[in-house]
Amino acid sequence: MNDYIELRVDLTPCDEAATDVLAALLAEHGYESFVPDDGGLTAYVREPQFDAGILRGVIDDMPFEGITADTRWSKVEGRDWNAEWEKNYFHPINIDGRCVIHSSFHTDIPEAEYDIVIDPKMAFGTGHHQTTTLIIRHLLASELKGKSVTDVGTGTGILAILATMRGATQVHAIEIDEFAHVNAVENVAINGHPEIDVILGDASSLVSLAPADILLANINRNIILNDLGRYADAVVAGGEIVLSGFYSVDADVILAEASRYGLEYKSRASIDDWTCLVLSKS
Repeated sequence: MNDYIELRVDLTPCDEAATDVLAALLAEHGYESFVPDDGGLTAYVREPQFDAGILRGVIDDMPFEGITADTRWSKVEGRDWNAEWEKNYFHPINIDGRCVIHSSFHTDIPEAEYDIVIDPKMAFGTGHHQTTTLIIRHLLASELKGKSVTDVGTGTGILAILATMRGATQVHAIEIDEFAHVNAVENVAINGHPEIDVILGDASSLVSLAPADILLANINRNIILNDLGRYADAVVAGGEIVLSGFYSVDADVILAEASRYGLEYKSRASIDDWTCLVLSKS
């Protein structure tokens, strides 16, 4: 069964910077969903991946003095979580009046140029996070007609779906998590784009694909640093790599690593402390 552990961390005092850093630290240990609030953070991890010792290490490593953290956790069955997520956490998203993301159960949805339906089975990326918004804005501003796009770590498939809606003619979406992969397949079908090739795998799957014009990777700093060489090989000369899922302070480290593979800085954008980097392949 697709069971999860719901972790609650109460932070005293609590601010957005603390919850953002805590979410980033937990994400490195398999946590998939984060719901911050004024008192702390609620996070979700697949039950077999939960380790109380690792959690304690994460709390101890938080780089903030004077903040105390109280933790508690409980098991949440997958079928119960689905209804809870849809009811309480997934709300329609309107990005700059041009792109609306919502679930099939939502009503009173604003009209937009691009209307994307996402029915998440778990928190695999509903579009609420700043990093998803950053890449969506980049795709909305880019000329994609006739381009090939590869989306690494596709989650629910939002970015791959939007790329296709924007005119990309060959779109591959790679996802390592088998439950997210199934969900992405369902979502591309719901949106009428079953031609999107949703692949179960990691960055090693890139070798089986023709180099793309654009590669998207909204993951996290450590995975990006580990896989940048593969990303570089997976785009054509003159192609573009769009990276997000990390903090602004991490950008210089990623740019330094990118230069080793002939990738050049093109542009960047930020929301709060989150950043999106656009690189070009020479």
